[in-house]
Amino acid sequence: MAWTLPNTLVGLSAGLAGMAAGARPRWHARELALVVEHWPWGPGGAMTLGNVILLKGESLDVACFTYEHQAGREHHPPVRLGDHERAHVYQYLLLGPLFLPVYLLCGGISVRNPFERAADHYALHGHGWFPWRRRAQSSRPKPNSAANG
Repeated sequence: MAWTLPNTLVGLSAGLAGMAAGARPRWHARELALVVEHWPWGPGGAMTLGNVILLKGESLDVACFTYEHQAGREHHPPVRLGDHERAHVYQYLLLGPLFLPVYLLCGGISVRNPFERAADHYALHGHGWFPWRRRAQSSRPKPNSAANG
């Protein structure tokens, strides 16, 4: 977690600002992150910064559609928002301070971004959270364990 501390500090700063507007922080061991619930800014859903998840709502246990589904490219079933965001936590833990620049160079928040597609893949299948890792071909249901990657 020390490797991604610069990103986490950005997330903590944003979370503190949100707390002044009524947001509530809560540790989620499953996601390996401090989740700031009811974060007051942004269009919706959640955003991960290091080990901090800024959540517009009150629960990561909500269903959401993948980026490719929203773009009309693929028809996937809804995924758990927390699973998608956990994949981003893993990505931050691996890349540390390099994550944000690489993520932005790969297209930012869009279906074109391989980090978003990998997070969607992880939320759908329970593995394959890093974009350039070989993904096992599997149709097994996603496990509840946070240890798969």
